Amino acid sequence: MRVLTLPAVVAVVGLMAGCSFTSLTNKLNPHRVDVRQGNYVDQEMMARLKKGMTREQVRFALGTPLVTDSFHSDRWDYVYIFRPGRGEPQQRVLSVFFDGDKLDRVSGDVQSGDAPAAAAASQSERARVIEIPPAAK
Repeated sequence: MRVLTLPAVVAVVGLMAGCSFTSLTNKLNPHRVDVRQGNYVDQEMMARLKKGMTREQVRFALGTPLVTDSFHSDRWDYVYIFRPGRGEPQQRVLSVFFDGDKLDRVSGDVQSGDAPAAAAASQSERARVIEIPPAAK
């Protein structure tokens, strides 16, 4: 009888350890890398834009756009996605519209990185039109 008790106890302990394996791995979380993809555009870069700028000037100020649509050649899209190791992913989209070769308007949800109140306000209002002052002559 004693010979059967030892294997039974080992089997029960093994099964119980298998059930608690997920709680053990939840306490030993590995490091997860933050993933940043796309074009990062901040408020300082947006301040450089002036209505009437050429495409090359906009490209110099904001960088090469992530999306250039062949069906909408007068529109450039700057998309930025931030996936933290833990937490919800964040996405920012900025669209730059041209009239011919000149900058006409900008639309999107870019906010300054140091204003938490502005970030909370922009989460409720995803798309907005950003006013661009005319170029100084």
